[in-house]
Amino acid sequence: MSDERGFRPRGLGEIAIRCADMAAMVYFYEKVIGLQRLQGDHNSAITFFRIAEGFGGHTQVLALFHQSVGSERGSGQTGAAVPVTGGASALHHIALSLPFVEQDAVMRWYDQIDQPYRVEHFGWIGWRGIFTQDPEGNTVELVAYDSSLLDQA
Repeated sequence: MSDERGFRPRGLGEIAIRCADMAAMVYFYEKVIGLQRLQGDHNSAITFFRIAEGFGGHTQVLALFHQSVGSERGSGQTGAAVPVTGGASALHHIALSLPFVEQDAVMRWYDQIDQPYRVEHFGWIGWRGIFTQDPEGNTVELVAYDSSLLDQA
């Protein structure tokens, strides 16, 4: 079957989350999760974090947008409605990858700072996910692959 589109996405460029409490969210993604802040801070309307190198020179980014920022950059205000999180949100979760050998450090860190989490195994693909929630109720997974986790069928 030929590909009539003539293009195929090759990487994730950005995840953008609308936030009510920028200070708490910036702190969480920088200090708890450990992402490198690229631009903005707890007082900014938009703050960008580096996730990893991306495809074709485009850094993979997590962006936090204050709820007052329009849905398109520069489009103006959208009002003060609090973003919907949890089961009512269209966002199920975000997953950030890391090496399997670092997952024990994640669990030790979360235990040290009293960050609640749960661990799930996905044997069909060889993944282990460590799930927690950010200050606004979005689920964040730190996921890793290890061939020993693959189901033996």
